[in-house]
Amino acid sequence: MKTRFSSLVSLKKSAMEKSEQALQSANRDLISAKEALELSYNSLNDLEQPQTGKISDILASRVLLNSQRGAIQHNQEWINFAQKQVTKAKEQLKLTMVEHEKFKYLELEEIKRILKDIKIQEAKDLDEIALMTYARKNNNL
Repeated sequence: MKTRFSSLVSLKKSAMEKSEQALQSANRDLISAKEALELSYNSLNDLEQPQTGKISDILASRVLLNSQRGAIQHNQEWINFAQKQVTKAKEQLKLTMVEHEKFKYLELEEIKRILKDIKIQEAKDLDEIALMTYARKNNNL
C-alpha cells in the first residue's frame, strides 16, 4: 500500500544500502592494510645483514633496512587511517539505519491509520445499506 512515506522509506533504504557498501569497502581496505603490514614485516625479517664484506654492501643493506622500516611505518599509518574509516562508516550506517527504521515505522503507522479509516467507512456503508434494506421492508409491508 502506498503512503506519503513510501518514497522516503525507499530513499532511506537505498542510503542505508550505500552505507553498508561503504562499510564493506572500508573493511576491505583495513584487511588490505593489515596484509600489507604483515608482508612488510615478513620482508624485514627476510633481509639479511652482511657481517663481512665491502662497506658499500653494508651501506646498501642499511638503506634497504631503512626503506623497509619506512614501508612498515607507512603501512601502520594506513591501518590507523583505515580503522578510522571503518569507525566512520559504522557510525554512518547506524545513523542511516535509524533513519530508515524511523520512516518505516511512520509508514506502518500511516498504513494502520488508512486501514482503520477504511474499516470505519465500510462499517458506515454497511449501516447505510442495512437502513435502506430495513426501510424497503417496512415500505413493502
